[in-house]
Amino acid sequence: MLNKRILVTGGAGFIGSHLCKKLLEQAHAVICLDNCFTGSKENVADLMSNPKFEFITHDITIPFSFEVDEIYNLACPASPVHYQYDSVKTMKTNILGVINVLDLACRMGAKVLQASTSEVYGDPKIHPQSEEYWGNVNPIGIRSCYDEGKRGAETLFFDYHRQFGLDIKVIRIFNTYGPHMNINDGRVVSNFIVQAIKGQDITIYGDGNQTRSFCYVEDLIKGMMLMMNTEKGFNGPVNLGNPNEFTVLELAKVVLRLTGSKSKLVFKPLPQDDPKLRRPNIHLAKANLGWEPVVQLEDGLKHAIEYFRKIVD
Repeated sequence: MLNKRILVTGGAGFIGSHLCKKLLEQAHAVICLDNCFTGSKENVADLMSNPKFEFITHDITIPFSFEVDEIYNLACPASPVHYQYDSVKTMKTNILGVINVLDLACRMGAKVLQASTSEVYGDPKIHPQSEEYWGNVNPIGIRSCYDEGKRGAETLFFDYHRQFGLDIKVIRIFNTYGPHMNINDGRVVSNFIVQAIKGQDITIYGDGNQTRSFCYVEDLIKGMMLMMNTEKGFNGPVNLGNPNEFTVLELAKVVLRLTGSKSKLVFKPLPQDDPKLRRPNIHLAKANLGWEPVVQLEDGLKHAIEYFRKIVD
């Protein structure tokens, strides 16, 4: 395998930091680009001593240039708390930032992968969600900066491919969890674990019967790298997620059991446009990547709980 020079935007984030580590393990040179809005240098602290690793503080909405062979674009806050904090900046990251990423890929002749999201399906009317489904998205809601931003990013990727012949790869990430999640990101797994460890009430929005499919981060990273390494011409989009489906209430009960917490369940109104169902159809990933997740929910949660116990005050 040839050693490459690889740019990971959003590389100090939850998923990006795991990706950087895995790429270094394969002896690639890695440039980690992050403005540290939701990412953290602490996530890549153990990589700093590696001579093949370079950390650069930068916002992708500002043009940049590096000589690279491949680009993984993970730069965008992914939790509602963070992407709604500055919705205009979220949209800029997904449009202006993605244009900067694609322009660099064109200049370098680099292969480029977009980390898209299951949120492009919105509140789906088809279940499970396959890549052929166009989605049911509110274009003017409080989540639209992320949902429509990611949809716009996919549009740009495929337009650059058609217009300039760029070698693109697009994945759609379903709920992912594991070490390096942001303690305040507002996502259901981190919320439940932190609340349980602190002995706080477990906050469930809605009746708890809405479903999610939870993929452990190591499984996701394998799928991302397999997608990047496919031959030119297979562009995606490809769903990457765990097809095992759980209700939010089931997740809460598992977290309570694994943490030994005495926290109580508290129910609050469901936020606007929160999807009721979420489960990936991963037929394409199985057929074209030979990929499917192997880490079971309880095993992955144990790793996540161990991580949060170390960082929760």
